[in-house]
Amino acid sequence: MALVVLLRGINVGGHRSFRPSRLAQDLQHLDAVNIGTAGTFVIRRPVSRGQLRAEVARRLPFGAEIMICQGRDIVRLLSRDVFSRHRMRPDIVRFVSVLSRPTRTRPRLPLKLPPGRGWLLHVLARDGRFVVGLYKRRMQVIGYLGRLDRLFGAPVTTRSWSTIVAIGKALDSGPA
Repeated sequence: MALVVLLRGINVGGHRSFRPSRLAQDLQHLDAVNIGTAGTFVIRRPVSRGQLRAEVARRLPFGAEIMICQGRDIVRLLSRDVFSRHRMRPDIVRFVSVLSRPTRTRPRLPLKLPPGRGWLLHVLARDGRFVVGLYKRRMQVIGYLGRLDRLFGAPVTTRSWSTIVAIGKALDSGPA
C-alpha cells in the first residue's frame, strides 16, 4: 500500500520555507501527491521507507524531521468515529498529531491543557502513532501543541482533520 510522508516544522511563520509542490514534482516517479503547504505527501508507488526517506531528505533545502507512515493506517484512522461525541464549533479545530516513532509513554487520556473548563488543547485518544484531539483557535495553542513531544516521548507533527481526510482521498484514488 501507499506511504504517507509528513515533514515537521516547515513553512511555519516564514521559517524553513519551500514549495511542497516542487518536491512532489521531483518525486513524480513515485506517483507523489502533495497535500497542502505543510509538507504532506502521499506516495502511491511501491518504495521502501529507507529509500523514500533518503530521496526526500536529498531534495529538501534544509534538514527536517521526516515522518513516514503506512497509508492503510490513515485509512483505518479515518474509519473510526473519533469525533462523534464532540460538537463542532467554528472556533474548534480537529487535529491528528503523528508520532515520529512508536513509544511506550502513555499519558492518561483524555487530557485537557490547561486543565479544566478553560482548556485550549483537548487530547481525546491515541491510536498507535496517532494522537487525536481538538484545539481552540488561539495563539497560545502553539505552546500546548509543543508539549505533545514530551507527553508522548517522541517528536510529533500535527495536521488538521481535513488534511487527514484529503490524504484518505488521495489514497483512495490510487496510482495515476
